[in-house]
Amino acid sequence: MYKVTFKFEDGSQVENYATEGETLLELAQKSNVVIDAPCSGNASCGKCKIKLLEGQMESKKTRHITDDEFDQGWRLACISELTNDVEVLVPDIASAFKSRMKVADLSSKDEIQIFQQTKESIEFAGIDLHNSLDVVEVMMDPPSLDDTMPDNERLARALRKYMNLKTVRFPYSVLLKMPDVLRESDFTVKCVIRTTPDDMFVYDIFPKDYDVVIGGLAIDIGTTTVSALIINMETGEILAKASSGNGQIRYGADVINRIIESQKPGGQLRLQKAVIEETINPMVEQMCSSIGFSKKQIYRMCIASNTTMNHLFAGINADPLRMEPYIPAFFKTNSLFASDLGIDVNPDAHIIVAPNIGSYVGGDITAGTFVSMIWNKPEFSLFIDLGTNGELVFGNSDFLMSCACSAGPAFEGGDISCGMRATDGAIEACTIDKETMEPTCIIVGGEGEKPIGLCGSGIIDVISELYLAGIIDPKGKFIREGKRIKRDEYGTGSYVLAFEEEAGSVKDVEITEVDIDNFIRAKGAIFSAIQTMLVSLDFDVSMIDNVYVAGGIGSGINMQNAVNIGMFPDIPQEKFHYVGNSSLSGSYAMLLSTESERKVYEIAQNMTYMELSTVPSYMDEFIGACFLPHTDINLFPSVKARME
Repeated sequence: MYKVTFKFEDGSQVENYATEGETLLELAQKSNVVIDAPCSGNASCGKCKIKLLEGQMESKKTRHITDDEFDQGWRLACISELTNDVEVLVPDIASAFKSRMKVADLSSKDEIQIFQQTKESIEFAGIDLHNSLDVVEVMMDPPSLDDTMPDNERLARALRKYMNLKTVRFPYSVLLKMPDVLRESDFTVKCVIRTTPDDMFVYDIFPKDYDVVIGGLAIDIGTTTVSALIINMETGEILAKASSGNGQIRYGADVINRIIESQKPGGQLRLQKAVIEETINPMVEQMCSSIGFSKKQIYRMCIASNTTMNHLFAGINADPLRMEPYIPAFFKTNSLFASDLGIDVNPDAHIIVAPNIGSYVGGDITAGTFVSMIWNKPEFSLFIDLGTNGELVFGNSDFLMSCACSAGPAFEGGDISCGMRATDGAIEACTIDKETMEPTCIIVGGEGEKPIGLCGSGIIDVISELYLAGIIDPKGKFIREGKRIKRDEYGTGSYVLAFEEEAGSVKDVEITEVDIDNFIRAKGAIFSAIQTMLVSLDFDVSMIDNVYVAGGIGSGINMQNAVNIGMFPDIPQEKFHYVGNSSLSGSYAMLLSTESERKVYEIAQNMTYMELSTVPSYMDEFIGACFLPHTDINLFPSVKARME
């Protein structure tokens, strides 16, 4: 057994013991030390870099680590076998997807504006904002020797009179509290209830003077990032908001690697625990602590996520999703409760799941399509969700067509050597001086925050600026030299955004030719999917009236820069609208409004799904799009004019 000490930049550390031959990444996963491994530990991504401080490990040198870095102690955790006691440094960038769980400051209007707009849009569409949860106060005669009716029947009779319903159901959690609460409040109590035309379910019971708030939990489970809200179910008020990296990230950045991991012994349970016990429950704990709210007063949840995440969250075998004929266990389900999955809220909280429509188009897209309101408009609109998969919906009030393309995790910082979530320390916007090649960056966290890496919106800006400044060519290769341009022993170039002494990390923050190539493929997947879908409908880009771009990749995308690199079609800028995390706002809408929930199910049922892999022209479109901005520059007249 070998003692391993994981040290972090904030001064904390974790110790554990490894057996001979065990890799550092395997031990980190067992020790709950998050080291990013988008490639699931096959040494192809180079993101699991750690620094050996003391001791020795058996570790191969790869193209991801230069000779100088190797001499300084840098290693890849996934191919470092433990043969002695060691101390290693885990830099912030190696755990950027998990680090810095953020509980939002709701005094900032920006944090809640999108949800207010969601409410207004739903009301404008004529959709009722009410749900089936309510608080009622009832009075009963106390028992006596002449009236020996048991407590549950006494309360049920009072509730039946109040609501004129025959059936009233009490779960164990309410029966447990009932004798004490009834007597403490002299048999006048408040009950949290859910009513249907057939029955009433009593979630909770409180003394008559208790100020009861009905809490609801809306969650967007992304492959990379998980975001959540706690809301007042009666008013729609946002009580708390938070985001965190998905704890499953250390088992791979994409859904296929996650599914493969889930098929290993104990894998299904490991992945479920990673998203529930390591991600969702800590977020709920922090949100509730920040507002002094009881977790047990969260009586309903709504989950919006892709089809694979739905299965892994529920602990259901997802392997059939990746095997022909690609059949999920469910597209929609109404049978999940908090107690079934170990969610730390009211045990009887019902979990609403936004419906999926295909193996790779999930509830995050149906929920996002709903709040984009393209289903309620006569003009032709394109909805794009930029995540680990790129999902698109095109149509209007008459029809909707959807498709998904494998963009990879680049839009959320994966597959990029310095990539990270849009959390504190991420470069989210950038300009580069054409003459001096010096960058000016905006960092998440504000003034005084040092850069750690690049989030999605920052990557788009940097590549656009490098291309327009003539620093890289259409293939993403560096064609200029200067102090910001580095080259390794193989001649591969990189651009330094922040040198080590300027950065909040232990090494330079830089974007390499490999990173740029990965991102070009990701943006190419998006544009080729747009083109393929439009051509299949006999449309062209001039017929698009609006483009709604969703995804939590930063404070917002610079749409012109996205056009410059050939990710979005070259249409007037006023047609583009950044709508933020539409999956979370859609989950919020479904949670708050029963009619919205029904409408999302209707949208999912009526949406046509196009499988791009069956379209012969898609690969040709993709290859053409894997240049800056495209092999056919005439598709991007505004970019052509700027370059000339």
